[in-house]
Amino acid sequence: MESAGSAEAVLRFAERQGERLVLVGHSPPLAAHRATWRALRGAGGGILPYLAVNHLLPPIGSALRRPPRLSTLCAQRGIRTLRLAGEAEMQAALRETRTDLLVSFHLDRILDPAVLAAPARGGINVHPSLLPRHRGPIPSFHGLAEGATGISVHALAPRIDAGGIWAQSTVALPAGSSALSAARALHLAALPLLDAVLERIAAGEADPAPPEALPYRGWPTAAERRRAGVRLLGRGDLRTAWRAPAGGWRA
Repeated sequence: MESAGSAEAVLRFAERQGERLVLVGHSPPLAAHRATWRALRGAGGGILPYLAVNHLLPPIGSALRRPPRLSTLCAQRGIRTLRLAGEAEMQAALRETRTDLLVSFHLDRILDPAVLAAPARGGINVHPSLLPRHRGPIPSFHGLAEGATGISVHALAPRIDAGGIWAQSTVALPAGSSALSAARALHLAALPLLDAVLERIAAGEADPAPPEALPYRGWPTAAERRRAGVRLLGRGDLRTAWRAPAGGWRA
């Protein structure tokens, strides 16, 4: 899903994969599931500016500025793109492109077991926290609140952020980092770790066993945000989001 926190990392990942990349799936920014909207109602209206800057500003800025972006890269290289919708359509696209491994960044849905079974090696996800801590949609906030920031690459499973952990690393962030600036820094820091995991998978290494799942950490309520003293948005986040290399996908 379009995200200022992950857009640059996604583009860099796509650029360095070359001919290995065969399919790019994208999710519309406002197509979150009902469970997500219920969680957002609990978090209160204070979360809305963060969502607007993180998910809506990048595609708007990209459309107005028209810089090189992920959709352009896909068109130039003949990489198929898919707007994520029904499970059957996703399964068909993975089979038709003979996808070996699914890699996700900031995806807004839990994939069906049949979708995860379509690629020969299943899937992995980049998650900006030290799993199994901070499972959920805004791990950078909870990591900053608890002074434990890092990144994990884990196997995809039909449960939120619960698959086996391929690799992880602690990442120190500047004092006063916002949740959005932390998410961007953590996704970028994950790229070398992701490269190493891809090589291990290509060499035939088996998936790691899933860890014991810790409690899910959802969208922070207004009271949690006050107690933590962590800003969702900080100075410079609007400019960063505006300049983020969004995909520029058409419906």
